[in-house]
Amino acid sequence: MTAYAIAHLRQPGVIHPEVGEYLRRIQSTLDPFGGRFLVHGAQAQVLEGVWPGPIVVVGFPDLDAARRWYDSPSYREILPLRTDHLVGDVVLIEGVGPEHDSAKLADDLFGEG
Repeated sequence: MTAYAIAHLRQPGVIHPEVGEYLRRIQSTLDPFGGRFLVHGAQAQVLEGVWPGPIVVVGFPDLDAARRWYDSPSYREILPLRTDHLVGDVVLIEGVGPEHDSAKLADDLFGEG
């Protein structure tokens, strides 16, 4: 099942030059794990609540590949280039397949309506 690494970067302002080095090197850490950027630094159009800062979404073939990328020596080597200079949250999450049915999920959780 496709999985995603999602980052919400909450720190506005001038970006440190080491973040540029991180950006130059990150794709080579993603390639061995099938990772590819789906959203990269986009500002959200907030419809509900508050969401300061840009969003990054990287897709992976599955959750195992996403976890192996995050734990890989090549990514761990560049990680401080980002974390030392940007405040944010990062999560790994598994997606749903094309057969996902929210009505069936509601029935399973709450009984048939």
